[in-house]
Amino acid sequence: MIDISESVMQFLLAFIVVGPLIGAVAALLPAPPGLRGTGPDQAVLRHGVTVTGAILAAAIALVIGFDHDQPSKMQATTDISWIPALDVRIHLGVDGISLPLLVLTALLSFLCALYSYFKPPTGPSPKAFVALLLVLESGMLATFAVLDLVLFFLAFEMVLIPMYFLIARWGGAARQPAAWKFILYTLLGSVVMLLGLLLIGLQSGTFDMVALATDNGRGLTASTQVIAVLAIGIGLAVKTPMWPLHSWLPDAHTAAPTVGSVLLAGVLLKMGTYGFVRIVLPIAPEGMQTFAPYLAAFAVAGIVYGSLACLALAKQGAAGDLKRLIAYSSVGHMGFVLLGIATMTPTGVNGALFANIAHGLITGLLFFLVGALKDRYGTADLDTLAGAAGAALYGRAPRLGGLLAFAAVASLGLPGLAGFWGEMLALFGAFDPAPGLNRPAFLVFMVIGGFGTLLTAAYLLIVVRRVCMGTPPPEDRRSGASAAIPDVRTYELVTWSPLVALTVLAGLWPAVLLGLTDPAVQKLLAGGKS
Repeated sequence: MIDISESVMQFLLAFIVVGPLIGAVAALLPAPPGLRGTGPDQAVLRHGVTVTGAILAAAIALVIGFDHDQPSKMQATTDISWIPALDVRIHLGVDGISLPLLVLTALLSFLCALYSYFKPPTGPSPKAFVALLLVLESGMLATFAVLDLVLFFLAFEMVLIPMYFLIARWGGAARQPAAWKFILYTLLGSVVMLLGLLLIGLQSGTFDMVALATDNGRGLTASTQVIAVLAIGIGLAVKTPMWPLHSWLPDAHTAAPTVGSVLLAGVLLKMGTYGFVRIVLPIAPEGMQTFAPYLAAFAVAGIVYGSLACLALAKQGAAGDLKRLIAYSSVGHMGFVLLGIATMTPTGVNGALFANIAHGLITGLLFFLVGALKDRYGTADLDTLAGAAGAALYGRAPRLGGLLAFAAVASLGLPGLAGFWGEMLALFGAFDPAPGLNRPAFLVFMVIGGFGTLLTAAYLLIVVRRVCMGTPPPEDRRSGASAAIPDVRTYELVTWSPLVALTVLAGLWPAVLLGLTDPAVQKLLAGGKS
């Protein structure tokens, strides 16, 4: 990689975190006359593409300048005293764990802004939409870049308000109840999490995540660790979402606009699991070991529950919403991430981090595709899509049908695509969990998780069969109605292609990700020792 000076790397990371906030303020100002295009709405949507594009370019530059020979080392670090009385610091940095999530967030934010430029959201003025999207991006990026517990909490909470308004003002039917449910669940979880973070900071004398990880819980008593893990874990589990704290997710996804669903599934769910890896595992290992079997049990329950809920929605006559089905599938997929974390092994944690990225790419693509189907047919109801309005998608819109089938088989974990490696490594981690954990119990969890992969394949193949296959009704063939259904448009192809390409790349060359995460995970689990 190219050698970029540390000061430039520091600037790039600071720009990645703060840039979207500056862009959000600028989005609310009147557009200069020469940049208005066909009108102020187009100008502000173009502004969103420009800002998110600049952040993505900075993230790519950060990857280029990152020292790939030392992915376990915190790089591009900034450490400035902020609240001296509490020793709270503006501490930023990236390593092999956070860098892929940072790039995924920048990529999905840019693709959402690009998609919105060509397909503006239905609702109030785009000015507020773009500003909220940029504030949301800043909060998501900050969550993966900050290294202070108080800053982590602030970034973690920063995403709630913009996502609430994106759902409540630009969402579909039942958007208000869904938005309220989203914010109430996550706020209540966050209050409990804050208590756990404060307990760790006050008991250990520092909120610095790097120092706490290096200390590896030695400055905290076993009872303090247990209480802290319980409190922090509840807040993180709500955001993940872990069964049975998941019930806000299907409503939020069903009501959210397309780009809201993409970012909610692609990034926001990852903030919870990232917190488990970055905070809970290294800072309170004894407490984590106490709760690991319970976390694994809830994880596999979520895998099976999510899959059974999807099977029920996919059944003919169930009037299942396709967006809701994919939301429930996320409960199952994030179950594999939690199972990998619960093993407390390098294999399992690497699998969890890989599954995070894979889920972001694949489910982001799925929500884009379902949004396109809903635009064309006016509904995401599976019975309607599989009936006269949408049967035989292969024949009516072959490229759209092919992409839907590709995303489905990637989501079910087909070898050679990104979805396979994370789930496999999580199951391998459960086969041989960390010393001190109950191996027979984890073997049972592994078997249940493996059964969940079969259920996942079943419901996704049912969706593909019902929506993509079949013969159009005779009246459609006579009237040529199939020609009236637009296939993939140019802007959709541009938006979705990076997700397809990266899903294939990560599936065929997993070392791209594992080469970054493994040394950092090894160091994290060893108490800061490489």
